[in-house]
Amino acid sequence: MVDTTLALPARRPAAALRTVALLAALGLLAVAPFVFYPIFLMKILCFALFAAAFNLLLGYTGLLSFGHAAFFGGAAYVTAHAVKVWGLSPELGVLAGALAAGVLGLAMGYLAIRRQGIYFAMVTLALSQMVFFVCLQAPFTGGEDGLQGVPRGRLFGLVDLGDPVAMYFFVLAVFLFGIFAVYRIVHSPFGTILRSIRENENRAISLGYSVGAYKLAAFTMSAALAGLAGGTKALVFQFATLTDVTWQMSGEVILMSLLGGIGTMLGPVVGAGLVVVIQNSFATSAFPITVITGLIFMACVLLFRRGLVGEFLASRIARRLGLGHG
Repeated sequence: MVDTTLALPARRPAAALRTVALLAALGLLAVAPFVFYPIFLMKILCFALFAAAFNLLLGYTGLLSFGHAAFFGGAAYVTAHAVKVWGLSPELGVLAGALAAGVLGLAMGYLAIRRQGIYFAMVTLALSQMVFFVCLQAPFTGGEDGLQGVPRGRLFGLVDLGDPVAMYFFVLAVFLFGIFAVYRIVHSPFGTILRSIRENENRAISLGYSVGAYKLAAFTMSAALAGLAGGTKALVFQFATLTDVTWQMSGEVILMSLLGGIGTMLGPVVGAGLVVVIQNSFATSAFPITVITGLIFMACVLLFRRGLVGEFLASRIARRLGLGHG
């Protein structure tokens, strides 16, 4: 029998170290807008939340969606329209976008979860393309011009989000809320069942779990969180365009998750930050950004099969166990 009285104190330094690291990260995020360009930071936060929402579906449930841009871009249109045309406050506009994305995710998920593997992915891609054509043809979306000149408004009628620093802290609050929601979902009994479905769906069925219902719930939650990111991005850049609802955006969020490491909390955030930094660094370069991103992705697949964060965590575990890691 193992003496757990010796194991418990050993965990305390690790827990204290995680707490210090978390406080340090929050401190850096708090001072970041005074050092770096706030719009650039807000773009990273929005895409990091988008990638974390996608990772909830792929990394913890094992469902590969090729249509998550429908929720990200669709929520951007709903938020932009609600704020600009209906005159809703920014917080209500973002909530409206997240709610619309959740409802859309419920409908799309109900149809998609009837299939598995590549068939599931193809169904999500087809449904996402339908959303794209709706955004292209519907009169309230502005067509190819999109919705421009979206006002940021005043948060709760008090804080003017026209100030970039104030807008940054609003986006940071949305990002932290979304990441905390993903964390709570993953580290709950519901999240444990999702991981069991990912590892062995047939065994989960044999244990009596309604796998379809859990998949649909995970798909809807992931869609709503992706919509939260998309609606926030619409306020940051003050427009909603077809770019956010194209299949390329779905591919981009897959790339972010894979680069950082699927099935990890920090991986999608790191991957999103890396992709956004690359895009901004080479935006004025004559060399195509897609080629650079593709080369980095190839290098990551060859050298870091679990993603950057995934490889780091795997190496730490291997060192603790005194094993080699490959």
